[in-house]
Amino acid sequence: MFEQGDWRVTAACRDQNPDQLFVRGAEQRKARMVCFGCPVRTECLSEALDNKIEFGVWGGMTERERRALLRRRPDVRNWRELLEAARQQYVDFDEYQVS
Repeated sequence: MFEQGDWRVTAACRDQNPDQLFVRGAEQRKARMVCFGCPVRTECLSEALDNKIEFGVWGGMTERERRALLRRRPDVRNWRELLEAARQQYVDFDEYQVS
């Protein structure tokens, strides 16, 4: 598990031009493609949600998608914990399916 902020060193976008990740409209779909398969996508998304970052693509979600998620789940106080727990459940389920 990474400490807060340390996840950036392994992010798929670490060598990208930031201007490509902070775009508007249809360009956001292209920016999201960088996120798919990123090993720290959950950490990135949780940082944006926990800190209510308004601009850019974070963890594969656009500004609009994050705003909608925050509106749907106003009860969540720690997105990092929630997303990591969900990821662990997925991993556990996947391992169970293989066994």
